[in-house]
Amino acid sequence: MSHFTAPDGTELAFHVRGRGAPLLCLPGGPMRASAYLGDLGGLTEHRQLVLLDLRGTGASATPADPATYRCDQQVQDVEALRTHLGLDRVDLLAHSAGGDLALLYAATYPQRVRTLTLVTARVRALGIDFTVEQRREAVELRAGEPWFGRAREAFEVVFGGESSQPTDDEFDAAQPLFYGRWDAAAQAHAAADVEQSNEAAGAVYASEGAFDPAAARQTLAGLAAPVLLLAGELDGGPRPRVAAEAVHLFPRAELVVQAGAGHFPWLDDAAAFAKTVADFLAKADATD
Repeated sequence: MSHFTAPDGTELAFHVRGRGAPLLCLPGGPMRASAYLGDLGGLTEHRQLVLLDLRGTGASATPADPATYRCDQQVQDVEALRTHLGLDRVDLLAHSAGGDLALLYAATYPQRVRTLTLVTARVRALGIDFTVEQRREAVELRAGEPWFGRAREAFEVVFGGESSQPTDDEFDAAQPLFYGRWDAAAQAHAAADVEQSNEAAGAVYASEGAFDPAAARQTLAGLAAPVLLLAGELDGGPRPRVAAEAVHLFPRAELVVQAGAGHFPWLDDAAAFAKTVADFLAKADATD
């Protein structure tokens, strides 16, 4: 683990794993410590992962001003890390809510982005997001699973607006819906969520003023970097067709839908996930 200092004086941490050219990784949650990314399905065999603990998560310090948890306020943290690493341009990977931070970084510093990989990512920064109805579509895809009945009931409580105060048990019952396979590895991964997440910071992350979709779209329409959007076939947030809406907003973008994958595709099929990302980065290497 290493540290650097953000422009506002907050000490931030990052973790380096693997070998090869650096791949800067932004976690989702929102505001979940980067530990849950693991080795991204063995991607460490192809790239050196630089996993950032966002401010107030993991080994990073809590900022003096909680308003700096807002997504756009963290763009300078990413830029400070790039500078600390001594990189002229970065290969940037973001998962889930981290997609918004990556997009805002790319819109602010387009010349600093060599490639952009968005894994089951939210793209609210571009004015695109998923709906509860779309998440329900994904729920119904799991009707054959032994845990389906209880998970569907829990989904409606947690995400469908049936209760303003879902219980921990209801959150737990809905967890299988986020994974392509609800096996021991997925269960252990889900169990670590609470201890890794800063819920107060997550509530600020996408708060009012965080996004200016029109401005971001205008800048990213000229982004030179190639973009990979990787969606999970079974994921509800976003559904693959929602991810596809964003493809057309970049000059050089492609969509890959990983079969049988949920919101954490590197757990559902590590080999397929690592190959998809590694091949995308290798292609960028060849044409850079």
